[in-house]
Amino acid sequence: MKLGIVGLPNVGKSTLFNAITNAGAQSANYPFCTIEPNVGMVCVPDERMDALAKLYNPEKFTPAVIEFVDIAGLVKGASKGEGLGNKFLSHIREVDAVVHVVRCFENDDIIHVEGSVDPERDIEIINLELIFSDMEMVQRRLDRATKALKGDKGMQTEVDFLKRLLASLEQGIPARAVEADETEQEILNTTALLSSKPVIYACNMSEDDFKNNIEENVRFKKVKEIAAKENAQTLPICASLESEIAGLDYEEKILFLEDLGLEQSGLDRLIKTCYSLLGLISYLTAGQPEVRAWTIKEGTKAPQAAGKIHSDFERGFIRAEVIPFEKLMECGSMVAAREKGLVRSEGKEYVMQDGDVVLFRFNV
Repeated sequence: MKLGIVGLPNVGKSTLFNAITNAGAQSANYPFCTIEPNVGMVCVPDERMDALAKLYNPEKFTPAVIEFVDIAGLVKGASKGEGLGNKFLSHIREVDAVVHVVRCFENDDIIHVEGSVDPERDIEIINLELIFSDMEMVQRRLDRATKALKGDKGMQTEVDFLKRLLASLEQGIPARAVEADETEQEILNTTALLSSKPVIYACNMSEDDFKNNIEENVRFKKVKEIAAKENAQTLPICASLESEIAGLDYEEKILFLEDLGLEQSGLDRLIKTCYSLLGLISYLTAGQPEVRAWTIKEGTKAPQAAGKIHSDFERGFIRAEVIPFEKLMECGSMVAAREKGLVRSEGKEYVMQDGDVVLFRFNV
């Protein structure tokens, strides 16, 4: 999974990126501090993995990984090449989802590129630049589909949908907020539009607001309203606090979070939100050689899940031997679980569940 961290200059993008990746991206109080995107790899926290490691004492421990990309700040006119617009648009095209950092704090010492703090305006600036770029793509696609319609009446559905999509974009509505049935959604999925990317609005708050005033924060409420209309999600966060958390060891981190009344760090909450937004789950493989987590889409069947490990596993799939993580831990070992008849043998139609511990049988 590849997540792009975007936002206007000086909203806290690089500070947040540094905190969640410890990658040391440069962070400074002037626009375009980030020019080439910084990339950081982050292990997905999963307590189930830790428990399996204690059970098996494996030689290798491989959690799922997320790639975070800190993309250059964007300004008005990016779709026409202003600032670093062309680079911004090309980098955002490569990510699976967007973490849009929105400034929700006042600080006279940190310059805002637009001169004031206004989340609604800031969101609109970036959304419109993505939409302007998308309009050109949809228009070209519509022109081709209209020509094809003359010889293929089956193109009518695509033409009608593209016209409606273009009209919505012209009204400033991002593609992800456009209603689409199953057929239209398939068409939308082939257009690779920037404004169709799943979005999490990370509301960067002051320490005081984050500790005491999240739900009553007027700016946060406004972002939530915008997100609800766009089928996006919101995540309150404090980049400066995340920076403090990043420098702590595990026990200090737990105490720090407890003092804040939190069970999870911003990184943990961000990853959980991303999995939910993208419809992702994890299944687990466990043994003495390796304990490993594998990320798949909800609804993935066993052979395709096996293919994540190796294409031979999918091609020669025989069956999957499956036990839910909780059942395995209750039994204390796979041997005990088998004796109790809790390890199921599943075939090609089995839909994988989050937390399944699996051994695939195959033959090629």
